[in-house]
Amino acid sequence: MLTLLEEGLMRRLCETAGLGLVRHTSSVIAATSGAVAIGDLGVAAGVSSTHLAQRFKELIGVTPKRLARTYRFTATVFAINPAGPIDWGDLAGGAGYFDQAHFGHEFRAFTGLTPTRYVEVRRRFLREHPGHALDGWPLPAD
Repeated sequence: MLTLLEEGLMRRLCETAGLGLVRHTSSVIAATSGAVAIGDLGVAAGVSSTHLAQRFKELIGVTPKRLARTYRFTATVFAINPAGPIDWGDLAGGAGYFDQAHFGHEFRAFTGLTPTRYVEVRRRFLREHPGHALDGWPLPAD
């Protein structure tokens, strides 16, 4: 019975218009950790950026730009070592942000914190909860 259900769902999944486009494009976004020009993705796929954005919104609920921003931010946060000194300019540049101000704006948009405040919260958490299960987790548990 489960096999029949799975086969039925897979048939419906394969029939979804634009699913292959979204799968391929999102895999490129993931492979580059979001450091890819969205316009280039549309050109490579042979569709307009508007069509690409519509397919993404319909199938996964966010635009490819938003997905790329999320991947890029996630990779950046995982690259932060709160135990050592942080060169914010190098971190921002290495993650593909235009400049440190762009990075700070994105950081605040995703977390509600400045990068410096974020690291302060993480460091405080590490001091107050040594060996905690979230010790290696990149987000503050404040």
